[in-house]
Amino acid sequence: MTTAAALIAKGASRLTLAGIETPQREARLLLAHLLDMPAAELALTPDRDIDVTTASRFAEAIERREAHEPFAYITGRRDFWSLELEVTPATLIPRPDTETLVETALKIAGHPAAPLNILDLGTGTGAVLLALLAELPRAEGLGVDVSEAALEVARRNALRSGLGRRARFGISSWWSHANGVFDLIVSNPPYIPSRDIAGLDADVRDFEPHLALDGGPDGLGAYRAILSGAAPRLAEGGAVIVEVGVGQAGDVAAMMRASGLPFTATRRDLSGIERVVAGARSAQVLGDIADFPVGPRTETD
Repeated sequence: MTTAAALIAKGASRLTLAGIETPQREARLLLAHLLDMPAAELALTPDRDIDVTTASRFAEAIERREAHEPFAYITGRRDFWSLELEVTPATLIPRPDTETLVETALKIAGHPAAPLNILDLGTGTGAVLLALLAELPRAEGLGVDVSEAALEVARRNALRSGLGRRARFGISSWWSHANGVFDLIVSNPPYIPSRDIAGLDADVRDFEPHLALDGGPDGLGAYRAILSGAAPRLAEGGAVIVEVGVGQAGDVAAMMRASGLPFTATRRDLSGIERVVAGARSAQVLGDIADFPVGPRTETD
């Protein structure tokens, strides 16, 4: 037997040597996850006895984090918007920056009771689509992805979030099997230039799927694919809303205008980075999305 405090201290020491930025916090969160209890409750009971099996599992989790495996892959879950999502190495880990995409889409959607049809291209965990459906009770949506393994995760997330009846998922390489007319087309596509992948943090470079990261030579390949087919599938009064990387907003907005969506707008994330670009056939559809107040945020791991 050992105590929670002793285990956390030992784990934090190992994570410190591995260069993890918040070692004490992560060690505590890992142990709390294994004990299936809130981290705050664990902090109040540092002398809690920990059995040998749990201590062994904790040591294994610390070893994985020492190797810079992302925290979310070790726990198998990630909070996003108001949802707790399953994540696996087949999926990109949802990030708080992407909540800006959700916020923007909700502003453009207007009244929450609107009966909208939503398409999420490159859905991954289903995070964006499911966050929108959670806030729009009469909306339905389709999430597509080229990875069947990712789609299986998205389907499970829809069921655990109580949204399985309004969310559909299917295999598609962008538009290859994404048919229909949609009020909102959303996407957080790969946008990192290929040459920059090697310079990413080890947590991302060595563990997250490159298929969901690599945006081609200039990082804009996915936007070309998305915008090549978006306008004909957009309902009257609809909008295309995409997340973009640092410095890409201007190029993507120009691509939207050239694709038949003459009105565009951008929205900054909480770090001040132009993170979202929206395009529509009418300026009225976009409204003043720059003034939309920030919605619920979640603490990062």
